[in-house]
Amino acid sequence: MACPDMIKNKTLLFIHQNFPGQFLHLCRALAADNRIFFITKPTKNRLPGVRLVEYTPHRAPNPQIHNYLRTTEDAILHGQGVARLLLQMQKENVRPDIIIGHSGWGETQFVKDIFPDVPLLSYIEFYYSAQGADVGFDPEFPSNPELKFQLRCRNQMILSCLESTDVGLSPTHWQHSRIPEIFQSKVEVIHDGVDTDQIGPSERPSVTLNGRTFDGSFPLVTYVARNLEPYRGFHIFMRTIDRILKKAPDAHIVLVGGDGVSYGARLPEGETYKARFLKENPVDESRVHFVGRVEYDDFKKLLQVSDAHVYLTYPFVLSWSMLESMATECLLIGSRTAPVEEVVRHGENGLLVDFFDPQEIADTVVEALANPQRFRDMRRAARETVVRDYDLKRVALPRQISLIERMLG
Repeated sequence: MACPDMIKNKTLLFIHQNFPGQFLHLCRALAADNRIFFITKPTKNRLPGVRLVEYTPHRAPNPQIHNYLRTTEDAILHGQGVARLLLQMQKENVRPDIIIGHSGWGETQFVKDIFPDVPLLSYIEFYYSAQGADVGFDPEFPSNPELKFQLRCRNQMILSCLESTDVGLSPTHWQHSRIPEIFQSKVEVIHDGVDTDQIGPSERPSVTLNGRTFDGSFPLVTYVARNLEPYRGFHIFMRTIDRILKKAPDAHIVLVGGDGVSYGARLPEGETYKARFLKENPVDESRVHFVGRVEYDDFKKLLQVSDAHVYLTYPFVLSWSMLESMATECLLIGSRTAPVEEVVRHGENGLLVDFFDPQEIADTVVEALANPQRFRDMRRAARETVVRDYDLKRVALPRQISLIERMLG
């Protein structure tokens, strides 16, 4: 989309330790008409028209520091690393017209101390709490009783970012609702967006992964997560697999995801949640396929050929993959948890199941495989939901650019 005149010939500075993160599409949209700097950690990723300014915190957090303060010190070290770059840019007479950054690692907390008159737009992804969200949700993985103290300390950094930012950005209404009420009015809800021109249904879907071709010749169930871990219900899904395959004897299941931990407690060195729950729930490897992480094009094709996509999550950050599965007109079977319920209306554009009930999940999947025609309208409604409310080019990006325009004005 074309940039409005207000956002032309400007100097824009982005900050995100994992370039380009949530700012990929904004950078692409604005790069042609503006000068863009991007502060990030060392990376091989590149975007045309975007100048990377890389940093590394000058040291790791002190291992002897109080346990409650480890993430706080880490955030200060990240913020300090960014601040030193900003001071250097200031000496070189680089003055951005607007700064846009992710607050989650503390990188934006000192920005306004260096450029107090430059508008700051901060991406506020998640405000932590000991109740009502991910912590304490799953009794199988009880939290340390002192975790609530650590979270309060961790939120001090986010509160600092909320106080200093001019405007905040939250991707969903539920994530916005977690922010302290006193700050909610300065945070707008705009999703990152799904490019529904690039991801949609296919008349003849097919994908080959690890030598196995999936082309619709047999029923297929999919499960996707960045990493196979409890926060995304991996342990629950593993307990559904045998139940599904017994009642759907010609079905196959593909699980996409790495062996690391993105969220929650880490296991002892050398252990993985995949190995732990495979030991608890052995599977038929001829019908259950762990494919690791895959390229985006293969991921898209996999969703297109899937007959039922299972998405389970704690009350936490909503995954892009859930909306992308809906955009392909794949039948979504999602957990009845707040982030999912914001998007999915049971029986209209998807099916909701109890996160903790492997039998209900399995029965719902089996019904979907046995009667695909029954869910045709639901699949179409799923894509219509994403196009209407989350489309990148028609909804999300125009709203993001309009917000930037207002801040510059």
